Amino acid sequence: MLTLPSAVRIYLSPAPTDMRRGFDGLAGQVTAAGLDVFSGHLFVFLSRDRDRVKILTWDRGGFVLWCKRLERGRFKLPVLDPAARSVMLDAAQLMMILDGIDVAQVRRSKPWTPPSREIDTAPRL
Repeated sequence: MLTLPSAVRIYLSPAPTDMRRGFDGLAGQVTAAGLDVFSGHLFVFLSRDRDRVKILTWDRGGFVLWCKRLERGRFKLPVLDPAARSVMLDAAQLMMILDGIDVAQVRRSKPWTPPSREIDTAPRL
């Protein structure tokens, strides 16, 4: 299980990426998308066949590159806008993608929010 602080954002590149790219090539792709590669956020790239994934991040003075190759099947993605330069995911969606779960088929319940309260301006005794 991957545990990430809530401040870390996860960006998925909707376009297929050449998996021969390393640290510098992927960092250049992040910069070309208008994002800050040194932010500590996760940048996710998939191969054309969607059987390989690379995740790039900056951590304490250096880049970290995480790779995974599926021996069978493909990574299942949410419905993506092909015109978008990047798509934001949450940690649960990333874990589902890496575990082979079809994110497009997952139905989340609506999050609970407390009922609005009227502000009581009368002094209490």
